[in-house]
Amino acid sequence: MPDDAVAVVGAGLAGCLLGTLLGRRGIPVTLYERRPDPRLTGAERGRSINLAVSARGLDALERVGLRDQALARALPMHGRMIHPVEGRRSFRPYSADGRRAINSISRAELNHALLDATEVTDGVALRFEHRLTHLDLDKGRLRFETPAGTAEHRARVFLACDGSYSAARRAVTFRQGFDFSQDYLEHGYKELTVPARDGEFALDPDALHIWPRGSAMMIALPNLDRSFTCTLFWPKEEMGGLHADREIIDFFRARYPDVVELIPALADDFRHNPVGSLVTVRCRPWVHDGDTATLALVGDAAHAIVPFFGQGANCAFEDCLEIDRCLSETRGDWRAALASYEQRRKANCDTIADLALENFVEMRDRVNSPVFRAKTAAQHALERRLPGHYVSRYELVSFTTMPYAEIPGRMRRQNVATAAFAGAVAAAGAALLRRVRRRGSHRADVP
Repeated sequence: MPDDAVAVVGAGLAGCLLGTLLGRRGIPVTLYERRPDPRLTGAERGRSINLAVSARGLDALERVGLRDQALARALPMHGRMIHPVEGRRSFRPYSADGRRAINSISRAELNHALLDATEVTDGVALRFEHRLTHLDLDKGRLRFETPAGTAEHRARVFLACDGSYSAARRAVTFRQGFDFSQDYLEHGYKELTVPARDGEFALDPDALHIWPRGSAMMIALPNLDRSFTCTLFWPKEEMGGLHADREIIDFFRARYPDVVELIPALADDFRHNPVGSLVTVRCRPWVHDGDTATLALVGDAAHAIVPFFGQGANCAFEDCLEIDRCLSETRGDWRAALASYEQRRKANCDTIADLALENFVEMRDRVNSPVFRAKTAAQHALERRLPGHYVSRYELVSFTTMPYAEIPGRMRRQNVATAAFAGAVAAAGAALLRRVRRRGSHRADVP
């Protein structure tokens, strides 16, 4: 076994990006994936939530030469289109100038592109249909179930990129000192599809569509085939209580009346597409040493977040870049690099997990509030008048690569500064008004 042999568990988005980055460093890497090759089998029904790739994800894809390819297969969304139960739709741009956009990208297509990049990288091997059943850090050994039976492999470094329900993470879950939590929302999600209408988009493709309904909502993102992938977020108990076609149609007519005619297979999709769970995973430490090998948790295996800020993949990609950066700084010292990776990323990932939960409340409820609309308009006005000095939270998260953990502090400083500026302007205005009144009074005394 080479001293620098690396095993990446999981060949999803993060695993492929990380494998490619490491392979380009000349590090021998093997990626193990429990599924068959998805380029041959296709995506699972109802499990294709589109990605909203923004600045952080594009920065990562640039490092492996996939940015332009990804954007060529993406649809930009410059704002939110709000669908009320009654009344007209309204468009809300994401940025003050209306120019910036997040990008709707097929998760499956991006995974395929990353797999292709990984496959042609020297020193990187892909092993599909390898389901991890045991990980031993003391012996540096992995055991898998495969179509041909049990297989064992060895490595010095294990990188767990196998998602929220990570099998690799289970190897350390009950270690002394390991803190772990899974927080589930009461809401589940179910996917539906708005097909193309007469070969064209049935909704505006330049927007992320939102149907906010207080305690629940539905969103829709455009696809290149001119369809939309809709995701319904609703309390699981209510979602599971609908069975007959008429019940389902009546449910949507009451809550989402404008989409009923846009989804011909509505009742069938609702009945047969699975209900997914929404979980936030927090744990610590991310890095674990054994006698022979080291394990590091990456992406959702370390910090799964809910999808309401569109940052899950973007955040996981940043993990991969940080590991690559730390390896450069430590000249390939894995233990030092992984220690730095965790130290730098933990606070950032905790912050975006909190922001994603907050954004769920905003999307399902506050976007319809006149107060929220006025606040957003005021923020955009400040951004236009104070470019570079005032930037909204949404723009800092989606259109910059500022570390997530720095954003709340930046917002507090901005708000204090703008409040002080507004106070100074108000005081100056009041002083000017007093002077004007005094002059008027003086003139009135002149005979």
